[in-house]
Amino acid sequence: MTTPILHHYPMSPFAEKARLMLGFKGLAWQSVYIPSVMPKPDVVALTGGYRRTPLLQIGADIWCDTSLIATVLEHLKPEPALFPEHLKGIARIVAQWADTDLFWPAMGYTLSPKGAAAMFAKQPPEAAQAFAADRGAMSAGMTRLRPGDATSAYRSHLRRLANMLHEQPYLLGEKPCIADFAAYHPLWFTRVVNPAMAGILDATPGVLAWMDRMAAIGHGQPAKLTSTEAIAIAAAAEPAPLPQEAFQDDHGIALGSRVTVAAQSFGTETTEGTLVAATRTHYTLARTDDRAGRLHVHFPRIGYVLKEVKA
Repeated sequence: MTTPILHHYPMSPFAEKARLMLGFKGLAWQSVYIPSVMPKPDVVALTGGYRRTPLLQIGADIWCDTSLIATVLEHLKPEPALFPEHLKGIARIVAQWADTDLFWPAMGYTLSPKGAAAMFAKQPPEAAQAFAADRGAMSAGMTRLRPGDATSAYRSHLRRLANMLHEQPYLLGEKPCIADFAAYHPLWFTRVVNPAMAGILDATPGVLAWMDRMAAIGHGQPAKLTSTEAIAIAAAAEPAPLPQEAFQDDHGIALGSRVTVAAQSFGTETTEGTLVAATRTHYTLARTDDRAGRLHVHFPRIGYVLKEVKA
């Protein structure tokens, strides 16, 4: 099996979700650090436009979004399970809630003016300005929570997590699953990346104890790799054969069509390519890059928009 490559940067909350899932699976993996703000030429060489963090690369296959990355890791190593058979539905629902309804209030609180000032206090002013401009561009058109509203929602969500953890070590039982990894990473951002704002967690000691259990999973033993080396690996490989999964056509767009895929909100840069698969769970676009060669770029259906490119 080709060693998975994670393209990420240290303070990315969704990257922490992926790092922890890799540690949970006990998979060997390679680590490529990428910029936290644009430009990201090596990322775009692999994706064709998509710039959110992280990406999972396996040879010439590029997997976007941690919800899809989790599914890929489950196929690579089924045990321990991220999606226990008896909890698959509820685990995915809780994870989707955590990645959206929990995530945005957590970010709105942690990166409030007070939080941003604390996080960038020891960095030059241009670092904070670049980060704010980059994230402002990524969230263009979104309705963003005001700090007070974000704080209120975050407190309520933390209490709900505390209720879920009453008399059990993890959100859905005795073992961690995808729900735990999704709920953990926005809280990790508050506690670890911007600890000046971590006081909000003190009212839920059960959540803090659960966070300690999650952190103890660790990231395994990643090997360092440069982005240049990762692109060379892609260029030397061919995309893996597509599995014989049924074509699910919800758009009237045939396989072989020229299409774009983009996130519904936040980081809506498009990737253009040839639609070579549209399964029950994800889309696959074939594209070619001058440096990375022939690639398959994969996106989940949920949270993404598929459009045909009209001649």
